[in-house]
Amino acid sequence: MSDQPTQLLPPTAKRVPHPTTLHDETRQDDYFWLREKENPEVSAYLTAENDYATTFLQPTEAMQKRLYDEMLARIQETDLSVPYRLGDFFYYTRTEEGKQYPIYCRKPGSVEAIEEITLDVNALADGHKFCAVGMNRVSDDADLLAYSVDFTGFREYTLYVKNLQTGELLPDTIEKVGLIAWAADNKTLFYTTEDSAKRPYRIYRHTLGSNEPDTLIYEEPDGLYRAFLYRSKDKKYIFLGSAASTSTEIRFFPADNPTAEARLICPRELEHEYSVDHRDGLLYIRTNKGAVNFRLMTAPITAPEFDNWKELIPHRPHVMIEDIELFRDYLVLSERTGGLPRLQVRNLVTNAEHAITFPEPTYSVSTEANFEFETNLLRFRYASFITPASVFDYDMETRERVLLKETPVLGGYDRTKYTSEFIHATATDGTLIPISIVYRNGFSKDGYAPLLLYGYGSYGISIPVGFNSNRLSLLDRGVVYAVAHIRGGGELGKPWHDAGKMKNKRNTFTDFIACAEHLIAHGYTSRQRLAIMGGSAGGLLMGAVSNMRPELFHTVMSYVPFVDVLNTMLDDTLPLTIGEYLEWGNPNKLDEYAYMRTYCPYTNLEAKAYPVTLIRTSLNDSQVMYWEPAKYVAKLRTLKTDTNPLLLLTNMDAGHGGSSGRYDALKEIALDYAFLLWRWGITE
Repeated sequence: MSDQPTQLLPPTAKRVPHPTTLHDETRQDDYFWLREKENPEVSAYLTAENDYATTFLQPTEAMQKRLYDEMLARIQETDLSVPYRLGDFFYYTRTEEGKQYPIYCRKPGSVEAIEEITLDVNALADGHKFCAVGMNRVSDDADLLAYSVDFTGFREYTLYVKNLQTGELLPDTIEKVGLIAWAADNKTLFYTTEDSAKRPYRIYRHTLGSNEPDTLIYEEPDGLYRAFLYRSKDKKYIFLGSAASTSTEIRFFPADNPTAEARLICPRELEHEYSVDHRDGLLYIRTNKGAVNFRLMTAPITAPEFDNWKELIPHRPHVMIEDIELFRDYLVLSERTGGLPRLQVRNLVTNAEHAITFPEPTYSVSTEANFEFETNLLRFRYASFITPASVFDYDMETRERVLLKETPVLGGYDRTKYTSEFIHATATDGTLIPISIVYRNGFSKDGYAPLLLYGYGSYGISIPVGFNSNRLSLLDRGVVYAVAHIRGGGELGKPWHDAGKMKNKRNTFTDFIACAEHLIAHGYTSRQRLAIMGGSAGGLLMGAVSNMRPELFHTVMSYVPFVDVLNTMLDDTLPLTIGEYLEWGNPNKLDEYAYMRTYCPYTNLEAKAYPVTLIRTSLNDSQVMYWEPAKYVAKLRTLKTDTNPLLLLTNMDAGHGGSSGRYDALKEIALDYAFLLWRWGITE
């Protein structure tokens, strides 16, 4: 199979030296000019790369169409979510065949009542190539809907308020809004807004219909911190505060007194993270003070200071408390242990505890829309590589679970035809790295099977082991799918994150390499059949391991990749930069700069053979700017010594998450899968 069609030559970007001085060291960035978004030459270059990729991929067009039709046929296009109760209404979303976006709905009193449409995103999206709804909050009296929407993909949201009785929009419109919360009076809204670097830094109070300027109630001057707000589940208090990646500070005031002064719970201090909710006059405080994997404390609402905190759930070194869910009589802990999630239920009246158990070797579970405070029912979502997403109601008193809905998989899906595993690789320092695997029965560990290995490993994020009906198109063609739960993520608690960030960041990359080598050594695949995939910070992973061990991987699939670490972290005007000094390091500090320089993918590109590579980005990405992958590809084209395909696809009308419409997104997946199968030589 030829690597590229005859006479097809890749585009080239001109080289314009741009000196950047740091710590008396002068570097040359020949492709700095690609940051000039409005420059016609930039648009021309990105378009040329798109045209090249499209032409190169012409041999896969039939497979793309086949995969798209195949994947679409598994989806119940006209469908609805499980309704949840909030006050006197049952809320849900539904989709209609042929429409790109969901429709938000509700029914008064019961699920058999007449439907009311609160927000039709398809109507919102009319005339726009991109549409994403951010916040969606109904007032306590259920008459008003506050929602935010972005039409570019830059995650710059505008707030609107809709009268649900008349369907009319109120004149209250606010730009660059992040989080929102209603006060109990049904006329006061609180919201966060962003600075020029897209950092949420101010919280305002807005009174509907008022001609007076909104009242600034909080401002965060420290660039490491991001402002936030939310309302307690019992609706009695509004919490606001600010958080860096390793420190938190929270205040609160009564939701029925929106002009009250916010009271501080615990002032910020280095390495102290905490979160808070309220029940029956007590604050429930999840804190890592003296507890690396967090413990749970309580404090009187009238005396919230740290000296009054009392321990309710002690710290357990091998159990991470990720979150809590409070009810009138129950507390639910979302925990992780041994690399797997679990739900722990505690009766707050009797103090009896029990765990909700699950049968599969690797899976994901999370609490769902639990908006009702006075209930014995916990709603949670369960899924695995084999079990489609399933929503349950769990009676915390009787311990009975009722399956409300399992996401339909049309076409006769048979879960007994697939097997999942949970294994471990050994890192270079002896640490055991979990790997979740799925394949179709009949697979033999003879090294012949193609394998797609996914990785992320940043921000303490645990990669969920979920079901994806699209993935069946790979599994049914003999592909093995695996997720490497590497350090930098959160699968084994806070220490797992700490061991893969800052000056431990290289562990993330060597862990991934160790997982790849383990899968090869144990016959799951071979170097000639191994493809790897990651996006955003996972795209950094893809770039780093491609530099470190390019011969180990056959194909690299990289999405909105954070590959220009040094130049991005040196520019504190960009979104996220300053706040991420505590994740990657501050390059203005010589030692941290030197460490980051050892792995920055763009900096470490060199003249050698690289794997087959397909990279996706979006022109309006606000998290990883389009120019990072564009510069990376332009530079790599001048250095790589191989003839392997290198493709860059730029979505000119989207942001960090790619296309917003579900059919458009499915076409992108079909292209990616067709490319992978083509490179593996799988034609049917």
